[in-house]
Amino acid sequence: MKNYTVQKGDTLYGISKQFDVPIETIKRLNNLTSNTISIGQKLQIPTTQTTTIYTVKSGDTLYKIANLYNTSVKELIELNNLSSTSLSIGQQIKVPVEEDNTTNNEYVNYTVKKGDNLYSIATEYGVSVETIKQINNLTNNLLSIGQVLKIPTKNIEIGYKEYEVKAGDSLYSIAQKFNTTVNDIVKENNLQTTILSVGQILKIPTNKTETLPDTIKECFGEGYMEPKYETYTVKRGDNLYDIARKYNTTVIHLMDLNNLTSTNLQIGQVLKVREL
Repeated sequence: MKNYTVQKGDTLYGISKQFDVPIETIKRLNNLTSNTISIGQKLQIPTTQTTTIYTVKSGDTLYKIANLYNTSVKELIELNNLSSTSLSIGQQIKVPVEEDNTTNNEYVNYTVKKGDNLYSIATEYGVSVETIKQINNLTNNLLSIGQVLKIPTKNIEIGYKEYEVKAGDSLYSIAQKFNTTVNDIVKENNLQTTILSVGQILKIPTNKTETLPDTIKECFGEGYMEPKYETYTVKRGDNLYDIARKYNTTVIHLMDLNNLTSTNLQIGQVLKVREL
């Protein structure tokens, strides 16, 4: 991998020809959403386009193969000089293999698609939402289409797993299912009531200790413990101004504490109001 500084007159097409790398590869490596580049912009360019051969199987599509190898349909078409997206069983096509992936199999890159959310991605890869957030330094659950996430190839235990509440569930039945207690679930989720709603995501305590990679632990420091907060459950008619006044704080403080991007609230939403 080398760094290239965009010069006057450069285009992505010209740079791709200069380094013999598909345009889509350059866009993917640099998280570009268009072909627009600016003078002085730094681009990562692979020194060699490492590829491997994939044999098309029944049911394969270019979209499916692109997802499998963390690339795009456009890049596969460009790499193989394809005139259409049609494939035939047994056909062999070149697929890109990123240099980082040949030396480090600890993570894979995932590009967010329309309809994705952190819970669905975490479920697909068998990890937790909190693990993905910590690895990618996310401060909230919001994702954008085209965003590239680093996903661990091995499940990283962080002391709890996540469970989506289903119809008929109760705290008691969930506690029994996961061999824990109602009190532990209430404490882990800062619940103010035992009433649950379908689709609600609960943290379920486990007996496993945290085994995050050292690169992640360094962000928090050895012996780091998440602070405990007093919480408030939003009721009908509430607004951030009234809640802030009730707890002798400010709206800005509440928004920062809860990673809120607007002042809109939902009934039943649990807010951190102050550290204990």
